[in-house]
Amino acid sequence: MKTYDIVVIGGGSAGLTVAAGAAQFGAEVALIEKKNTLGGDCLHYGCVPSKALIAAAKEVHQLYKSAKRFGLTVHGKPGWQTAKEKVKEAVASIQEHDSEERFRGLGIDVIFAGARFRDNHHIQLSSGSIIKGKRIVIATGSSPVIPPIEGIEHLKVATNETVFDMENLPERMVMVGGGPVGLELSQALSRLGVHVTIVDSASEILQKEDEDISKPVREQLKLEMTVLTSSTVEKVIKKEGKTFVVIRGEHSQELEADTLFIAAGRKPNTEGLALEKAGVEVNKKGEIIVKETLQTSQANIYAAGDVNGAFPFTHAAGHEGKTIVANAVFGLKRKVSYENVPWAFYTDPEIFHLGKTEKEVRKEKGRDYRVYSMDCSRVDRMIAEQDKLSVVKVITDKKGKILGAHAAGGHASDWMQQLIYMKTNDDSFSKVSNSVYPYPSRGEIVKNAGDLYWREKLFESGLSKVMAKYVSLFR
Repeated sequence: MKTYDIVVIGGGSAGLTVAAGAAQFGAEVALIEKKNTLGGDCLHYGCVPSKALIAAAKEVHQLYKSAKRFGLTVHGKPGWQTAKEKVKEAVASIQEHDSEERFRGLGIDVIFAGARFRDNHHIQLSSGSIIKGKRIVIATGSSPVIPPIEGIEHLKVATNETVFDMENLPERMVMVGGGPVGLELSQALSRLGVHVTIVDSASEILQKEDEDISKPVREQLKLEMTVLTSSTVEKVIKKEGKTFVVIRGEHSQELEADTLFIAAGRKPNTEGLALEKAGVEVNKKGEIIVKETLQTSQANIYAAGDVNGAFPFTHAAGHEGKTIVANAVFGLKRKVSYENVPWAFYTDPEIFHLGKTEKEVRKEKGRDYRVYSMDCSRVDRMIAEQDKLSVVKVITDKKGKILGAHAAGGHASDWMQQLIYMKTNDDSFSKVSNSVYPYPSRGEIVKNAGDLYWREKLFESGLSKVMAKYVSLFR
């Protein structure tokens, strides 16, 4: 029986970060993955394929949009097989970075097998052998939840894990769930010719976003798809040779559909791990309970990524992985924090979210805060590109410390990066105005918002009178 310093269960974003980091610092590492490739959900079913599909769909959308603008006519339908090839190319390219050979080259024992705890130090592999880990990291990710819908067997069912296996696109699809997966894929499939109806139980989509940011995005999405909120899918029925999805709630109706796409939440992949034998505790959702150090109820066992349910985004899993390397390899007690970790929805327009929304800040601080908003009407690059949607909103305290930064627009997740650095380093928003941006760039929307800070300080306060007096004396 071989003993390792670190045993990692799961070859996704969190697991790969831990395995590579620990190995490069000299730890003896085993990486266990039950599937036959590394990369996890993000590479094979989530972030990478969905963004490749979004890009392909955007090309089609821009083609039709440009043709209409310039008086041209477009014939034919978008090719689903062509779109899938683009997805496969993207996955294959990134797979090289997450390849078995790369990790073996780092000195890691890569083991493709199922894993099951015997106790808090020993893992039994599906091959029958047993290995020991001084410290063990659970990074097994999550899977789509399929709700119990009556008659669901009458309809083709798709999830983010199976959508790219479809031979042909459906004509009519009902999307169950209006979260990031549901919205991104609904818009992409709609642009490829599918009539999409989103059904969500919430009173409105994008409820976690700042209202000034979510409103223009909602309006745009509703131009491309049907969105039914405060509603649920009750059952699927067959009637006169056709299949209908029965919707109950504010928008009760029967919708004819070819496919039911489920994006109604995810569940942690803990089944079969025998966590109880290791003494690892989970909550009611089945998520592994962790401390701020990412240790579980067993001090030598850590959990990162979707399996702990804390912040279900790939970049957060990587962030957690780095924290575990520091703690598990060097014996530190670093605490993970998500205060400065952003997220983005890659719809068109994109949404960028960092920190608190204005509603959250108001609840916490009353009126003791400042808001600096800027839209695309004063950004020459956006005007030149006929962008009429982009907007930035930054919320600060009285001293200019960033409490929240939000944006909507094309490539918003790119041109808001500076504010992540500033918030992480506790910089004042006032410093944005001192930066020189190339002209004309989209990022000037952030600089223009920063200029508002100084306009308020210098020209909308008592200081303006002092400055005026100084200038008159100086002259």
